[in-house]
Formats: sequence, structure tokens, C-alpha cells
Amino acid sequence: MKIKIQRETLVEYEVDMQDATLLAVLGEIKTSQDASLTYASGCRSSVCGSCSMRVNGKEVLACGYKVCDGDIVEPLKNVPVIRDLVVDMDKAYEFNVKSKAWSNQKVHMPDVTQENEKINEIQSDCILCGSCYSACPVYEVNPEFLGPFSLTRVWKYVSDVRENDSKEKIDTIQTNGVWDCTLCNECTLVCPQDISSKSDIEKLRSKSAMAGYTDPNFASMNFGGGLSF
Repeated sequence: MKIKIQRETLVEYEVDMQDATLLAVLGEIKTSQDASLTYASGCRSSVCGSCSMRVNGKEVLACGYKVCDGDIVEPLKNVPVIRDLVVDMDKAYEFNVKSKAWSNQKVHMPDVTQENEKINEIQSDCILCGSCYSACPVYEVNPEFLGPFSLTRVWKYVSDVRENDSKEKIDTIQTNGVWDCTLCNECTLVCPQDISSKSDIEKLRSKSAMAGYTDPNFASMNFGGGLSF
């Protein structure tokens, strides 16, 4: 079986393995063929998100993806490559700070019902793999977009009944935020935890409208002087 790995150039390797995960194949290549091959891994159980990379143009976790002959393996997009398949996620994590994606809970918290928990339960399953960040096409035109990676975390806190000031978070995500998303759904398709960032962003838009905000793109539209019937 042959696969190609994007390094400084696209390098082809051949391994005698069947029904193997990409992480196992990378380990075999590093051990027996090329010790300089660099990649990241951690739990090996699709929990930590460390081994996120792209195969044939789609984001996967190497520990869960089964390799096929002819696969092309690349690092994540929209982030600097440190070496081979290892990338620098610092800027992606910085967007969590810019979007204030953290909890501002009161000292005396209200009772949380099972219904309350279900509202944002799945968002808590995010493993910070960065797949959605890599898949998002908006970064090609706006590198300062807060992105699905951070906005889905904002929804987690905005929808939490224990939050002290969700309005502050809504205010923060108006610039380079909810209105910049194209709702293409690419983030949802690659999430290993089945989190729909697109849906979360749509709900944040609704919250924004309730707070008095509107899509700024409408203000720049020219409707040609009115409607005719």
C-alpha cells in the first residue's frame, strides 16, 4: 500500500499493512523507513484531538482513520506548519480569548435542570482538535474571523442558565464573528464529535438579533430603488 505525505514536498511511502489506522502507518514509517517524519499524537483513542490532520482534502483524526492505498496526507490548513504534520494552533486558541469564550458564572448559581444541561451538552464534548478551524473557507478572505472553533464555545456559555453576562459575549462576536460565517457547514462535516458549529452560529445570530444587532451585510446592499409589483 502506498500513501503520500506532504512534507517540504509530497513524499511517497510504501508499507505492508492492511486495515491499519493512519496513526499506526505513520508510526511504522517513522520506525522502519524515515525517523525524521514528524507528527503529533496523544491518547490514540479519538479523545485528545492531537493527531488531527487532513487526508485527501478532509480533516480526520489519524488514530481513527483507516488508511487506503493512494491516500494523500497533509497538515491542517489555516495554521502555520511547524514541521511535516505538526502545526501551531496558538492563533486558533487566541480566538477563544478574543471571543471571551469562558464562563462568567454567578457566585450563587441557579438550579440546573436536565433540560438546561441538554441545551449545550454536546458543545462540552469539543476536543480542541482544530478540524473545524482548518476546514473553514472564510479564513482565506478574513484571517481574523473568530471562526467555528471559538463561536461554538461562545454558544456553550451564552446558552448556559448560570451565565452572569451573556450579553457581553454577544457584543464581542459582532465583528469578525457571527455575520462573517457563510453557513457552508464544512465545520460540521469534519467534527469528530458531531458538533454542529453552523447550528450554534445560527443560534448566536438569533441571540444577536434579540440584542438589537442586524447583519451588517444588509446595510451595504443596493436594492435598486425599491420593489415593484
